[in-house]
Amino acid sequence: MTQRITKAVIPAAGLGTRFLPATKAMPKEMLPVVDKPAIQYVVEEAVRAGLTDVLMITGRNKNALENHFDRVTELEYTLEAKGDTAKLQKVNESTDLADMHYVRQGDPRGLGHAVLRARMHVNEQPFAVLLGDDIIDERDVLLTRMLEEQEKRDASIVALLEVDPESIHLYGAAAVEPTEEADVVRITGLVEKPAKEVAPSNYAVIGRYVLKPLVFDILEHTHPGKGGEIQLTDALMEMAGDVEGTGGVYGVVFRGRRYDTGDKLDYIKAVVQLAADRDDLGPEFKPWLAEYVAGFDRI
Repeated sequence: MTQRITKAVIPAAGLGTRFLPATKAMPKEMLPVVDKPAIQYVVEEAVRAGLTDVLMITGRNKNALENHFDRVTELEYTLEAKGDTAKLQKVNESTDLADMHYVRQGDPRGLGHAVLRARMHVNEQPFAVLLGDDIIDERDVLLTRMLEEQEKRDASIVALLEVDPESIHLYGAAAVEPTEEADVVRITGLVEKPAKEVAPSNYAVIGRYVLKPLVFDILEHTHPGKGGEIQLTDALMEMAGDVEGTGGVYGVVFRGRRYDTGDKLDYIKAVVQLAADRDDLGPEFKPWLAEYVAGFDRI
């Protein structure tokens, strides 16, 4: 009987240099997207998919992450005394989300190295990896679909998104073959951030993975690749071969709503899109936004 996957790993050790000076003293994962930090959206997604054991790979000056998912008794007491149950509920949401654990990455040696730091916690069972730069809209199912395919195929699963070929150099690109499922492909090769002229396809790997524990053995002997870092892409490339026991690597093609908070412009777009779709903000925000945008024609 296949063991149900319950563990999620969230690498969160990056310095966030693209958002300086905002991230000088605050982790980039704590930047607010409307009224919640970006990292909370990611943990909520994991929990919706049944992953209640969450390990964050952190680094120096990341204490705010632990504090956010911990209790703040003084604040809770103050809100309770005021009878402000609505705000108290919002504060407690992050506290009660999941069973949270933390380990430091130490040397920043890339995503593959960050995932390898989870080995002692994950042990010998499949697990999910969620990157904090990608927020998947809660109305669209991705991670649950990936977990289903992992159980069905006993393989490692990555999330794929068709992107403009002009943008493929920003991602890992996958060479793929079709399967019997319309939204699932078999991955035969991976290239980290290729030029569009040599990219095997415009299928980009985005920040969701469901991995077999064999990935740890492979990462142990994976040499530094692009950027001098240990690349998870390189380990997945090895697993995509016909090596016995890997089960291969498959991709679930995602066609839903994804919000990229990895750079300033896309972060602003994410805030606008999510705010416009909110029941409590959208009715007032969208007319204002439409009027504001219409004003560009008069400039």
